[in-house]
Amino acid sequence: MQIRLATQVVYFLSLSLLTCACGLIPNMSGDSKSNAEKAQIYLEMGINYLEFDKLDIAKEKLDLALRYDSSNPNIYNALGSFYEHIKDYANAEMSYDSALSKGPDNFVVEANVGRYYCERGNFEKGISLTQEAIEQPMNNRQWYAYTNKGVCFEKQNNFAKAEEFFRLALKLQPEFAPALLEMQKISYENRQYMSARAFLERYLSVSQHTPQSLWIAFQTERALGNSKAAEDYANQYLETFPAAKESDQIRTLLGK
Repeated sequence: MQIRLATQVVYFLSLSLLTCACGLIPNMSGDSKSNAEKAQIYLEMGINYLEFDKLDIAKEKLDLALRYDSSNPNIYNALGSFYEHIKDYANAEMSYDSALSKGPDNFVVEANVGRYYCERGNFEKGISLTQEAIEQPMNNRQWYAYTNKGVCFEKQNNFAKAEEFFRLALKLQPEFAPALLEMQKISYENRQYMSARAFLERYLSVSQHTPQSLWIAFQTERALGNSKAAEDYANQYLETFPAAKESDQIRTLLGK
């Protein structure tokens, strides 16, 4: 049984890479800031609001950022993520293409837009962009692009190639949560249940459960014959994500 759940963690990471170490609402006091500096502040605010699912405010801040600096590719990248989040794919693609044209050597943009095209089924373009991101000489976060490239192959059901890139990501950054989560999934699909459990433990040491991680954990323990652990994961899933699509299936399996 293959699990084809939406990969959201990489999408959110594409946003967090653009932020600095600042609070939810950076200080906008003072009139001495340049337009580019004001744009960066509004960009950071928009990204943070988007991550907290405050969509109306996020769009407002990102539009302000664009008003102050229409040359910043990271603003278009964030707008693309916003439109993707609300499933407005026409505007998402236009924003992402603008991000690429404004920042042809921006490895964050290339990796994120590459992931987007793979999500939309344009694997050739997606893989090409993620590879360009990997090869950028200034890229000090290659594990991000490796993970997105792995997702591209995973969506083509090429799990061996996907695993290759996830492991490359983890070699560079062993605590990279998105790659650990993908390896949990691939290990389960390969019936390597002890490995799936181990990757989950590593993932939980740096992040929190998602519907995907709990669902695979539940299935893994069932496959290992650990009914008590499986039931615990199932109950945790129902308590934490009661509206998720697998909840009804879990209730049926548990007789609830």
